[in-house]
Amino acid sequence: MRALHVRRLGLVEYEDGLRAQRLLVEARAAGTIPDTLLLLEHPRVVTLGRGAQPSNVLWSRDQLGARGFEIFETDRGGDVTYHGPGQLVGYPILDLKPDRKDVRKYVASVEEVMIRTGPRSRNGPSPIPQPSGRPKLSRCRPSWRR
Repeated sequence: MRALHVRRLGLVEYEDGLRAQRLLVEARAAGTIPDTLLLLEHPRVVTLGRGAQPSNVLWSRDQLGARGFEIFETDRGGDVTYHGPGQLVGYPILDLKPDRKDVRKYVASVEEVMIRTGPRSRNGPSPIPQPSGRPKLSRCRPSWRR
């Protein structure tokens, strides 16, 4: 069994959280910190991943800004993602060697943990309301570094 250091950071600007992740990834790669999980929330932000389709952003940048949303382009995969207060975000910073190198198995285990520990209703996991109106329990979007 390996230890996991959990850091509960509260409300963190998206760019600050990204900067912290990069520093911690470097430290983890150097072996100076243990596996770490950042738990936090972001102010209202729409992130545009490498695969973002402009047509999937329904409001203009001006409309989003007027409603208190920041827009942030990221080098991560995916399309358009909303983050906001009340939405718990977890950023694991892990060394997957030697026993967790199977990426699919790792992602499946993270999804299982999210299902088992997420919000509950009488019928099982409870979806989180989204601005789109479509419920979502969570999203697992790993970012890999060698």
